[in-house]
Amino acid sequence: MMSKFIAYGAIYALLGVALGAFGAHGLEGKITERMLEVYETGVRYQMYHALGLLLIGAVADRLGHTGLVAWAGRLLQAGIIIFSGSLYVLSLTGFTKLGIVTPLGGVAFIAGWGLLIAAALKRGKTS
Repeated sequence: MMSKFIAYGAIYALLGVALGAFGAHGLEGKITERMLEVYETGVRYQMYHALGLLLIGAVADRLGHTGLVAWAGRLLQAGIIIFSGSLYVLSLTGFTKLGIVTPLGGVAFIAGWGLLIAAALKRGKTS
């Protein structure tokens, strides 16, 4: 399961690079500067959390507590889809009502990192 997080992280990073290039070269002049900033925020957070998934895959065996670690990875993935995905749709379509779900993606990011912290702290107590 944990090696899947390395694969997922690499996929999201690959997509982040592709989406970032598309934004820089394909969207300039086609959407407003403000919407381009929104799009770039989605790409930036996708990349941060793609790296987080790689980290989870790399350290999962050392941390043990695979339930906590697995849920941390799942929540980072959900955050990428909800947070970054909603920003992509908002910036490309102007559909502002979708912006109501963006904070849920942020909460998923926070919860995922919190679970990773909990797994690390539990590991520290048992070592």
